Amino acid sequence: MKIAVDAMGGDHAPEAIVAGVAKARDQYPHLEFLLYGKSEQISKLLTDQTRIKIIQADEVIGMNDEPVRAIRRKKQSSLVLAAQAVKSGEADALFSCGNTGALLTAGLLIVGRIKGIVRPGLLSTLPMIGEQTGAFNLLDSGANAENKAEHLHQYAILGKYYAQKVRGIADPRIGLLNNGTEPHKGSKITQEAYQLLQADPAINFVGNVEANSVLRNQADVIVADGFMGNTLLKSIEGTASAIMHLLKETIMNSGVSSKLGAVLLKPAFKQLKAKMNQAQYGGAVLLGVKAPVVKAHGASDAETVYYTLGQIEQMLKEQMIPDLVDYFSKLNQAEKNKVIEEKSK
Repeated sequence: MKIAVDAMGGDHAPEAIVAGVAKARDQYPHLEFLLYGKSEQISKLLTDQTRIKIIQADEVIGMNDEPVRAIRRKKQSSLVLAAQAVKSGEADALFSCGNTGALLTAGLLIVGRIKGIVRPGLLSTLPMIGEQTGAFNLLDSGANAENKAEHLHQYAILGKYYAQKVRGIADPRIGLLNNGTEPHKGSKITQEAYQLLQADPAINFVGNVEANSVLRNQADVIVADGFMGNTLLKSIEGTASAIMHLLKETIMNSGVSSKLGAVLLKPAFKQLKAKMNQAQYGGAVLLGVKAPVVKAHGASDAETVYYTLGQIEQMLKEQMIPDLVDYFSKLNQAEKNKVIEEKSK
């Protein structure tokens, strides 16, 4: 199994990328890595190039580059060359910490959609709180600004496969992000999506889930349109960061007794930080394309890169994408047969 890596993408590239790849190489002896980027910079960071091949890329797509224009014009960039390797079959998956829009564009235009998928979506993994430990998947978390009900139905299928194959949940609970739990709540799109999800016997649909309870073990997969999903994701990330900052600021400004108390609570704070660490679940996955295309945060360190490569390894090992291709191929054929049968009547 080979993973094509955009070694120049991200705030800490190529150092963090190379360090994470080296750790993943040592952990997964069956993985090989194709690192695309500035060869001279990358090779200096590697003391052992076992199962790691460096491919020169003369260009880099920056975080502020316009995605579609960058993909079309920077043909020799590390991201485009890595995506081309996946398209040609030289690599089995694509990973980057770089420009999100450019990676999504490369996934759609170069790697390509699975036949039958109308609009691929971005899946993120977030931690749960309360007595239950674990996480849930949010899809779409930002690949599309607008969606139709049929897209949300497909996201439920994609999320189900991911939860089964990567997270090992036999019958994942699927929830629909909405502004109320009642079936009639929400926009026309969410109401239509509710009916589609409820009518599909292959989906374990648990109904609508409100934003204030998504972290409370309501569902294993929550589907939403890209705008709502991304807003929810950014709200959760921002709130978590603000609470930790406020807690630290309050302790530092509350005298000696509070500081002593914080020292005693240090182990508990470490447990809290570890539980809320999103990096342990890997990156965001563009689901609906012909190979794993995975994006980690631009500020990712080597540890985050390592976790994300482990996530990709699990997707490849469990044959998640071939199973999805097979599922939608059979679905498409069933729909064609239904049309032919109706015409023959």
